Amino acid sequence: MSLRMPIPIVTEEPKRRKRVPSYLIYETLNGKPLYYRGYKEVLSGKKTPEEIMGSSSLQAVLVTAIILYLGRTIDRKKFLIASNESGLHVDHRSNLSNDIAIFEKAGLILTNKYFDVAPKVAIEVDVRIDLENFPSRDQSYIYEKTECLLDFGVERVVWITTHPQKLFIASRSADWTTHNWDVTVPVWGDCVLNLAELLREEGIEF
Repeated sequence: MSLRMPIPIVTEEPKRRKRVPSYLIYETLNGKPLYYRGYKEVLSGKKTPEEIMGSSSLQAVLVTAIILYLGRTIDRKKFLIASNESGLHVDHRSNLSNDIAIFEKAGLILTNKYFDVAPKVAIEVDVRIDLENFPSRDQSYIYEKTECLLDFGVERVVWITTHPQKLFIASRSADWTTHNWDVTVPVWGDCVLNLAELLREEGIEF
């Protein structure tokens, strides 16, 4: 009579998800940390943080051209233009980043912390985050961030996308609309923007 030895059961320990360093967080929206697009390549060692955090040449030129245009168009005695991904502290669940923001100067106090008052206008150029947790990708993120900004008190949100070349305008007082770059859209007060015309004036091919 032979005895069968029991077969040992080998179980694999579940793989722990690699902790994402805080410097790879682009912003926090409604309690969710949103990471820079390409953060997984940084975690795997395929890219450096600098490779995913910088703007493309087209994004950088668009932001600069718009800032220069706003600087000579809006009343700079009353309004302040902020850029360089200026931080906006909405509440304990949302810390956002703005490519360009126009603030009213009256009562505005500048500190070493994020802005904690709503700008009049927020202008965003392209989506810079990883979109794996957004069901409709760019559109879901753009709509959710826009709602958050408007709820905070921003009066107009302008999104500019380079692929496709579109302008998306949102406010509480009017329907949200999408336009081509060659359409003139309102920014603030008497200031309007025709992005295609502005780029032609700057001699920039797009």
